[in-house]
Amino acid sequence: MLPTFNMWGDIVLMETISWRWRRKIDLGDVVVAISPADPSKTVLKRVLGLPGDTIIQDPTKPQPERQYITVPPGHVWLQGDNFTNSTDSRQYGPVSMGLIRGKAFCKVWPRVQWIRNGFDTQGTEVKDGDVALGVESQVPG
Repeated sequence: MLPTFNMWGDIVLMETISWRWRRKIDLGDVVVAISPADPSKTVLKRVLGLPGDTIIQDPTKPQPERQYITVPPGHVWLQGDNFTNSTDSRQYGPVSMGLIRGKAFCKVWPRVQWIRNGFDTQGTEVKDGDVALGVESQVPG
């Protein structure tokens, strides 16, 4: 999650009560989840896809080589902020919401910092060809 978080040493606060009660997750939220690759570990990742979203698995590939994945019901697409060096949904696919343990909301060490969503989705529109998040509005015909 560099540059947002360091791999070692950062301490974050995680909110679990409303998550367990409402199961509300938004694009851009930073979540703590059990790693699908190694269930003995937890991961801190950003939500880049919600159920029904079509995701470009690797938006750096040219158009004919891109693989499109639709996030199934009950799953999310998680990615690290360090796109070039992160093990995330690009390797292990959509993540079951049952693996999510909560939302990170504050980094308390080494410096206190509120964790913001990171995406302002109000009044924005995803257009064909937008790949900043690895999400497109539709699969090209």
